[in-house]
Amino acid sequence: MFIDNARLFIKAGNGGDGHVSFHREKYVTNGGPDGGDGGRGGSVVFFADADVSTLQDLRYKRKLVADEGEKGGTRNKAGRGGEDLRVRVPVGTLLIDDETGRTLADLTTEGQEAVVCKGGTGGKGNSHFANSVRQAPRFARAGIPGEERWVRIELKLLADVGLVGFPNVGKSTLLSVVSAARPKIADYPFTTIEPNLGVVAVGDTSFVLADIPGLIEGAHDGLGLGIEFLKHVERTRLLIHVVDVSGSEGRDPLTDFDRINEELRLFNPKLASRPQIVAANKTDQAEPEAIERFTKAIEAKGYPVFPIAAALREGVDALMKRVAADLAVLPATVLVETPATSAVEYTFEEEAGYEITRASDGAYEVKGPWTQHLVASTNFDDHESLQYFQRVIRKKGLVDALLAAGIKEGQLVRMEELEFEFVP
Repeated sequence: MFIDNARLFIKAGNGGDGHVSFHREKYVTNGGPDGGDGGRGGSVVFFADADVSTLQDLRYKRKLVADEGEKGGTRNKAGRGGEDLRVRVPVGTLLIDDETGRTLADLTTEGQEAVVCKGGTGGKGNSHFANSVRQAPRFARAGIPGEERWVRIELKLLADVGLVGFPNVGKSTLLSVVSAARPKIADYPFTTIEPNLGVVAVGDTSFVLADIPGLIEGAHDGLGLGIEFLKHVERTRLLIHVVDVSGSEGRDPLTDFDRINEELRLFNPKLASRPQIVAANKTDQAEPEAIERFTKAIEAKGYPVFPIAAALREGVDALMKRVAADLAVLPATVLVETPATSAVEYTFEEEAGYEITRASDGAYEVKGPWTQHLVASTNFDDHESLQYFQRVIRKKGLVDALLAAGIKEGQLVRMEELEFEFVP
């Protein structure tokens, strides 16, 4: 089964908490703080693997979570880092942030990888906070939470040339006679219900040809099978537009040509301007006058036309030679100019991010990743740690922000599980 899209929640591992401990050893007095650092959380890494052809392994998964880092230990022992979660996807996979629509990575080469969610940094143990004044710190830093997001995963096939056209015009037949691919072929519409790829050899060169399921008018809006597979021609450098020049389906070939190009334009305007070679197929069933009329009309639009009878291999070699010659000078198609493959890592020292809201009981609630980390890193039973907390909320502008929000002295402030009366 060909699966080319998925949506799932991914989360990197949280960093382990720093440890609070003091050196204890026989005959050694006042050994000092020796709490170790927490381990780094595992990241979520996607990598392109040529041995994978669909997204079937991911389609029915709801979430992927990497390992968390371990907490630091005594004697300055650092916690073990969490293992990265490595996810195999086919070459040609796009990773998109579901909330913002931003492309995170476009994996177009074998072995290419992208860190989509970075693991959280481990917290510092109390040994880092000792100085000449604070010789026995009883607090440590909590680990940074790992990044998390909903991701859309889309597979867009890597093919040099795409076959487009109405159903039953001979696209699959053409693919079968020029390559080793064996798509299903029958005399009824929508024989092809998933893309097929074949490698075409022309002299000393070769290229990948994709047979895209037939389009119908309205495909860009979801009619027929088109909208599911139009995306697979977005990477192609060249299109072979196959038209039934005999009109065996009761349609006018010139009208067919214009309708398919309009569907390409409505789906993605860049596709309509993609170089095209027109294959006037089923010439063995067409009147010479019809072939001549079609050829003149299409050439007048600026497109080269090759009359062929794919089932008999007539005219096919000349068509493939022209395709190979055009590909030799056409540049690669770039879907994403500068994909953002690196995630933004949150650190404790960055500008504080929080939101102040008014609760139903009148308390001022402060929420955000920075707030969570600050509260988790503070030992409110320790005087020095409490002083540190008070300095930080002033330095990061939280006190001023509360005053701007209208708080008065003595009113309640709630930060995570912490509640305290505001004193400016």
